[in-house]
This record gives sequence, structure tokens and C-alpha cells, in this order.
Amino acid sequence: VGINQLSAEIPNEFSLSQNYPNPFNPSTQFGFRIADFGLVRLTVFDALGREVEVLVNQQLQPGTYEVSWNASAYPSGVYYYRLESDAFTETKKMVLLK
Repeated sequence: VGINQLSAEIPNEFSLSQNYPNPFNPSTQFGFRIADFGLVRLTVFDALGREVEVLVNQQLQPGTYEVSWNASAYPSGVYYYRLESDAFTETKKMVLLK
């Protein structure tokens, strides 16, 4: 898991993009924008709502970021990913096909 800051330009609002590619095998990327400095958490859950992996759990500066996830250790199926910050939470769905 690696986090890359793509831009230091301050976005007007928080946002979480759909992962790419989707469906994926075995790795995918998540893009998100942070509008305010603070603790940011990006978590992956299985279809039953169990936490599978925490991809980001740190203080981030405002900007645009990208995180990759290698799911080769997980079975095919539907997964959810959630971006959480002080004033923002968004969840999206993705599909792992092996």
C-alpha cells in the first residue's frame, strides 16, 4: 500500500473517486481529495461489513491523493471502501474478480 500526493492545490471540497479499474484483479487504485488538514482514514470492508484493511490512517495536508491496494490475498467478491475525515464520510463499492 502506497499513498501518493498528486497535487498540493487545495480542493474546494472533500471527494472520493470510484476505484480504477473496477472490477479489478489483483490491484486497484483509489483517488481522493482532502480540503482541510486532519486525520484521514481510508478503509476496505468485505461484503459483510468486516474491516479487511486500513489503507490510510494519518494526518494529511489538503490536496489530491492516490492510494493503491493489492488484494491478491483476498477472495473474489464485492468490497466497500470508505474515506473518513472530521467533516466527511463517503463509501463506494468495488468488485474483485479472480
